[in-house]
Amino acid sequence: MSADYYCGDIEFFPGIGRIPFEGPQSDNPLAFKYYDADRRIGDRTMREHLRFAVCYWHTFTGAGADPFGVGTRVFGWDRAVDPMDAATLRMDAAFEMFTKLGVPYYCFHDRDMAPAGETVADSERNLARMVERAARLQQQTGVRLLWGTANLFSHPRYMCGAATNPDFAVLTHAAAQVKAALDATVALGGENYVFWGGREGYSTLLNTDTARELDHMAKFLAAARDYGRRIGFKGRFLIEPKPMEPMKHQYDFDAASVIGFLRQYGLDSDFSLNIEANHATLAGHTFAHELQVSANARLLGSIDANRGDVQNGWDTDQFPVDLYDTTTAMLVVLEQGGLAPGGLNFDAKARRESVDMEDLFIGHIGGMDGFARGLEVAHALLTKSPLAADRRQRYASFDSVAGVAFERGELSLEALRNLAAEHGEPALTSGKQERYENLLNQYLLR
Repeated sequence: MSADYYCGDIEFFPGIGRIPFEGPQSDNPLAFKYYDADRRIGDRTMREHLRFAVCYWHTFTGAGADPFGVGTRVFGWDRAVDPMDAATLRMDAAFEMFTKLGVPYYCFHDRDMAPAGETVADSERNLARMVERAARLQQQTGVRLLWGTANLFSHPRYMCGAATNPDFAVLTHAAAQVKAALDATVALGGENYVFWGGREGYSTLLNTDTARELDHMAKFLAAARDYGRRIGFKGRFLIEPKPMEPMKHQYDFDAASVIGFLRQYGLDSDFSLNIEANHATLAGHTFAHELQVSANARLLGSIDANRGDVQNGWDTDQFPVDLYDTTTAMLVVLEQGGLAPGGLNFDAKARRESVDMEDLFIGHIGGMDGFARGLEVAHALLTKSPLAADRRQRYASFDSVAGVAFERGELSLEALRNLAAEHGEPALTSGKQERYENLLNQYLLR
């Protein structure tokens, strides 16, 4: 095995080389069927369209534990006794996997990359040490950082929130973590920085001042933005919506809630949204809905690519293999002109029962193929089918003289009433939903 495939003295995934593209006729589970990185779709390659990233947390720290049992996967890097030694081995394993998969990006939380120390300064030193190693490995492999973030939800101090915690001392610790994570992101050339407010919310209104907490969250985000700009971060700050779990009600409930919050506090010029498929369904929406709402506001920044299970009411974080989801998602992405500087991060984990190291690769291969096929179909629908033209035609009445005047805000309510009286009852026009659902199937099954 060539040392080009791994980055340290140990090969953590022996027997697995660089994943090849073999096409849809291949039965090799460790080969791509649809993701051909250099194949051009329209004006870009698949690599440029999809901008895949592997997440550090589920992939290299998620051993399969659930509320009813400990982890089932045994990671070689976790056998080290010293936490920093384990972090070093974990990083070597991560870059080995990134290289073998051929992904251009990765993402991390601060506590995935380096363990917390006993003090704020100890934690900062641990992270800085691992950032130095990550920088060398990025240089060696060419893999880049899509985004960094701070874990402001796991430690017991954050049980009542981080930026929205009623204890100011807790907020200061959250700020220290975000400062260090922003330093790390800038040092590693990260293209975005994400906030996921997993515990920014409430369990009961009886003990919660929601107005004050939201004000605090806005001031915290503004302080993080200002610091990031001062140290040279030129990317987008991203907020990731989720309605509940772990909190009963999280302030970043869904895309519309986040957009309203950003506009209310004047943060929308620096912040966009990172949409996760499973969070969308937990909010009672579809994945495509949340993407479209964000794109309509010109605030769709990046995507956490996964899916949930319709029979489970929680965040199962499964790999995205639903081709309807990937196709409708890519329709939104293509119509807004792409995702850059965001990308598709696999915030997904192998199932608890999937204990072989190759299962980590197989899950990512399936997700990458799923989005590659979704990209192909979405591009064909937009360039070869009547879908886009028919959608425009459906609103053709607003291109009439009166329709244009209405869209310009030039018609009063009385004028609209008079037009209704003049023209009488409008004819019913079919929405032809079945036609377009069949059209999607037609292109998907070609």
